[in-house]
Amino acid sequence: MPTSHRIRIVDAFTDRPFAGNPAGVVLLDAFPDDTWLQHVAREVNHAETAFAHPLPRGGDADWALRWFTPATEVALCGHATLATAHVLHTTGTATGTVRFATLSGVLTATAHEDGALTLDFPTAPLTGTPVPEGVAEALGAEPLAAYDTGKNTGDLLVELADEQTVRSLTPDHKALVRHSERGIIATARAEDPSRGYDFVSRGFFPRVGIDEDPVTGSAHTALAPYWSERLGRTELTGLQASARTGLVRTALRGDRTLLTGRAVTVIEGELFA
Repeated sequence: MPTSHRIRIVDAFTDRPFAGNPAGVVLLDAFPDDTWLQHVAREVNHAETAFAHPLPRGGDADWALRWFTPATEVALCGHATLATAHVLHTTGTATGTVRFATLSGVLTATAHEDGALTLDFPTAPLTGTPVPEGVAEALGAEPLAAYDTGKNTGDLLVELADEQTVRSLTPDHKALVRHSERGIIATARAEDPSRGYDFVSRGFFPRVGIDEDPVTGSAHTALAPYWSERLGRTELTGLQASARTGLVRTALRGDRTLLTGRAVTVIEGELFA
């Protein structure tokens, strides 16, 4: 391996620096051992760091892509995929649609003339479930309903009474760990859709080392079908109401969900390791 690599920090699902969700992006010639990847992700210490390398021409995908939190590898990540596609397009490494080979199958990212990017992800299968004992106490709010989001994300999606309840949550993160495979997504209908969004959410993932994720693209593969059914529209905009905030435009296409957003590179440098 070379003695250094270019590394970038990209704010995803935002059009301005210091908002959205920051992700590390490292482009490689091939994946080194998993220990090195995990060390880099721990050093970057953002929700995810994406590692990608080009694949031979003529296959089903153009790039191999993996995502690591500071604690573990994950099977699906929206904001770090958006960040990787942003790096590929802004550096001239790729144009048009890029196909990524991932643990969740082949995912695509398509660049638009206005700078936005659209991800094509698998729609999360929602299965209704009783609200697990202890979830209300851990969140500090009583869910109206709960759903399992399936194997790709492994979250528990809970609807709360209203937008203000979601915004004001101060959960017990340690207590949330035992209630899902990956995390808890809390959501509610937007109080005033004229503000430019149809629903709000917040995502808590202490089980994978992230107490609260600023903007979770993969969570919107569950939020899109959930709110599309309730609001009667297949195209919606979600606001993730974290401290940094971010907007995700969703379009439900059956077993696929399109996630559209913007990204901004805020740091670029050399990784000496």
